[in-house]
Amino acid sequence: MVNRTIVEGINAYMQRYPIVALTGPRQSGKTTLLKGMFPDFRYVSLENPDNRAFAENDPNGFLQLYDQKVILDEVQRVPALLSYIQTIVDSNNMMGQFILSGSQNFNLMKSITQSLAGRVALFKLLPFDMMELKSAGLLPSDYEQLIIKGSYPALYDRSIPFASFYANYIETYIQRDVTELLSIRDFGLFRTFLKLCAARIGQQLNIANLSSETGVSVPTLRSWISILESSYIMYQLPPFFKNFNKRLVKSPKLYFYDTGLASFFIGNKK
Repeated sequence: MVNRTIVEGINAYMQRYPIVALTGPRQSGKTTLLKGMFPDFRYVSLENPDNRAFAENDPNGFLQLYDQKVILDEVQRVPALLSYIQTIVDSNNMMGQFILSGSQNFNLMKSITQSLAGRVALFKLLPFDMMELKSAGLLPSDYEQLIIKGSYPALYDRSIPFASFYANYIETYIQRDVTELLSIRDFGLFRTFLKLCAARIGQQLNIANLSSETGVSVPTLRSWISILESSYIMYQLPPFFKNFNKRLVKSPKLYFYDTGLASFFIGNKK
């Protein structure tokens, strides 16, 4: 198991907050990390239809059974459950009582800010960074290979060919999550948009230019980018100027969280 740099922070805040929440992209290793860190905690996935139905139909009964030392994975599937958890942690003031995890950061954060503000320590787990790979002896000697391969744990734990991994990742995770959050009728057009973004890594974001090339309106593209950011697919890097006003008005640059995914979109599959 690769030692993740986030572990120290999670352990520290388990003593200071009743709830710890871990989010991040799918397949970044959240479940593996939490099960490894907290073997004495019970693990419940709300992706499981039976668990989800139990939590939705009888939240009090569910939380009587799973009242403490429990990891609730994909908790954004049952957002109403968080109001009941708020009542529990407010009544007993027990630290490190619940660990929440989820991959749809947009829905998870919306639920947390509505119900658990001030009661939860938030952490974000991304794919492996270079220091984690180096400490585990997994860092490729060729930086070009690292860029194309990317850093998702499955590529290193299970030796999955990265072209196959990213093709499946797009179909099973990006397409599913995005279509749940956005009303996208033409997913082929959306993939074209992702390819255009991947080809613009490190460049200033020009929404009007992307709109012209895709035929999609600027407001729609902004909503797509917002969801992709909250899903940890891409992010915008604000410019740095000594003049603070310029930082606010100049366009940010666009990046993908994982270079392997971006490389796959632009056709580097070898």
